[in-house]
Amino acid sequence: METKGLKILIHASAFFAPCLVPVAIYIMTFFVELDDQIRRLSIQALLFQLVMGALIVVSTILSVILIGIPFLIGFVLVTIIVPIIAIVKTLQDEPYDYPIVGRWF
Repeated sequence: METKGLKILIHASAFFAPCLVPVAIYIMTFFVELDDQIRRLSIQALLFQLVMGALIVVSTILSVILIGIPFLIGFVLVTIIVPIIAIVKTLQDEPYDYPIVGRWF
């Protein structure tokens, strides 16, 4: 089964449903015969979005004392840029692991 479209959907979900789509695809892997790479990728995408969301919340809180503003800008940029890089790598048929959480799974 061709899974390139599913991988792109997992990466692109960061822009419209960052937690819902990876969880739905992870649950779907138990009912539909999909390779383990899809399961691993959906967990990585979910964990990446959760970690980046927590970092953005902490940076927003620290923005009150001005130290969080550069971190907030950096984390928002990473949250936008990393899924785009992942989509491009997937279109080129190259494997991609998310930074921060990629080596956990």
